[in-house]
Amino acid sequence: MLISDKWEDYELLDASRGERLERWGSYTLVRPDPQVIWDAPRVRPEWKRPSARYARSSSGGGAWERRDKLPESWRIAYGKLRFNVKPMNFKHTGIFPEQAVNWDYAAGKISALKRSLRLLNLFAYTGAATVAAAAAGASVCHVDSARGMVAWARENAKLSGLEDAPVRWIVDDCGKFAERELKRGRRYDAVIMDPPSFGRGPSGETWKLEDDLYRFVELVTRVLSDAPEFFIINSYTAGLSPATLTYIADTLITRKFGGSAKSHELGLPVTETGLILPCGASMRWERF
Repeated sequence: MLISDKWEDYELLDASRGERLERWGSYTLVRPDPQVIWDAPRVRPEWKRPSARYARSSSGGGAWERRDKLPESWRIAYGKLRFNVKPMNFKHTGIFPEQAVNWDYAAGKISALKRSLRLLNLFAYTGAATVAAAAAGASVCHVDSARGMVAWARENAKLSGLEDAPVRWIVDDCGKFAERELKRGRRYDAVIMDPPSFGRGPSGETWKLEDDLYRFVELVTRVLSDAPEFFIINSYTAGLSPATLTYIADTLITRKFGGSAKSHELGLPVTETGLILPCGASMRWERF
């Protein structure tokens, strides 16, 4: 398991009865998590008076129940990186803290190179991986279909002092963008992708990870350079095992470029219990 345990501004305080109790900077949030199927005692006082709680609705979805002191957004840090976070629809905050271990991995690979690296970040969301890669010296192409998320990512880059870094900010469908890059002859030395479990395009087209991931990875593999350095696939789909990600990578990437692929669960340490909460899966392919 890959564990993100270097945070100072984020802490998973406890997890019980389908919810997480988290500290984001100075504020505590309670959010639903379907992985938390245990009924552990809630002894921490923050359970009773969080800054905000995301309450599920019996009719679907839900809403944040805020206390007065909680701002609309606030800033957190991870090392030298800076991010704005805020309570969003569908329980999210704009950052997946378990991904920090991948930010460190990518930054380490980039910093160790004696040449510049071109990174393609697909389904790039609010840009945490983009910011980490740019800070390490990569030239990044950041692609997400949501204009608001790309604007948020640019804001995070600016907060981290990277407003002038070599980043292309693209609002586009990731598949269509990859097809156009292939035709344009642009190639990348590394890829990070965080595809959703399910999505629907502007013309009614649907995306389902289990059905579409293999073909999508095959397409993106074709925009890799002749000597790519690494490829990361993240998955939050419960029915897709880490070993499946490895099989896809070995079939499409290792056979073409050599190297090796390994998949892991991602995890966050729980302060109250000392145990690790599983938070999805991640595949890393690397040439060396």
